Amino acid sequence: MISPIRPRLHAWFLTFPAILQTRLRRLWLSGGPILQCAVAAGLAWWVASMVTGTNPAPFFAPIAAVVSLGLSLGKRWRRSVELVGGVVIGILVGDLLVRQIGSGTWQVVVVVALAMATAVFLDDGPLVPMQAASSATLVATLLPPGGTAGFSRAVDALIGGVIGLIVVAVFPVNPAHRARRDAAGVLTTMRDAAWRLADGLRNADEDEVFGALEDARATQGAITQMRADMGGGQEVSRISPLYWRSRERLERISETADPIDNAVRNFRVLSRRALSMVERGEQLSEEVIEIISDFGYAFDILRAMMMADPGDFPDQSDAAKVVRRIGRRAKRSLADEASMAETATVAQIRSIIVDMFMICGLKRTSALAQLR
Repeated sequence: MISPIRPRLHAWFLTFPAILQTRLRRLWLSGGPILQCAVAAGLAWWVASMVTGTNPAPFFAPIAAVVSLGLSLGKRWRRSVELVGGVVIGILVGDLLVRQIGSGTWQVVVVVALAMATAVFLDDGPLVPMQAASSATLVATLLPPGGTAGFSRAVDALIGGVIGLIVVAVFPVNPAHRARRDAAGVLTTMRDAAWRLADGLRNADEDEVFGALEDARATQGAITQMRADMGGGQEVSRISPLYWRSRERLERISETADPIDNAVRNFRVLSRRALSMVERGEQLSEEVIEIISDFGYAFDILRAMMMADPGDFPDQSDAAKVVRRIGRRAKRSLADEASMAETATVAQIRSIIVDMFMICGLKRTSALAQLR
């Protein structure tokens, strides 16, 4: 019998201080991109120095490979193009100007300004003007005008960018895993926040309701990361032949980004409304509070749906069944004899249910039709 090593490691991990757990988790999640950058840097140096022979010390090739990859999965193709384009622009502008006006303090000012202006005019990417400025500065201060050093730097940048993309294609990070994990993390937070909000409303506990609101507000960074990883996953599935079959799945996962974001935003509105009611001493009906509590179970099955492999339980239809049961209880008649604040709360609850249906894969018109 194989010993359960993984649970033991997890239990041992939980004994660490919270700040150390956070840093170790961050390191673990960045392990794949770090390995990619390291491999790309080594290969770029080898190709630039041993294969092309354009430069005996091609230091910029590994730099270009690392910059084009980075730790984020998103827009790597774009970063590679911006990097090479910025270097070429900087070298061309710098070389042409230095030949005419020479080198010096004011010449550096002019060269950098014109190189960045040219880059901004040609492209709106943030990396292009930075690389154009650094390359133009090198030409204006260290590299002789008309020499081959500037050309070698451009070749090194091209080698580094191409090697970075090859490493992504041959040694990709699982594009679906990070996207699913990010979405599941947000939904886990919302599950706990929903249960916390329901308990706060049931006990008229202002601190608990405010805590649920703060938990929902704290998800914005995670949502931004989720969107970036979903976009990066789609990019990997286009670049790497190993994941071409995952394109459709990545598309479905990416389609959940907007409804997850909308559900969180609507939950924040619900929490603020609930906080105002508790502060004024108003009480929601127990039936409405139970629906909010059931949101926790709905968010939990949506979390499980995001992490489930294709064909496993729960899938989108399984999650939609749970949301549908909650939707049947959130009928408009709940607000027939309610106060204005409670009526607005019921309306907000129904909006969150629509968002949940859309996370399950329904279009907005179909999601609205589920709420009679």
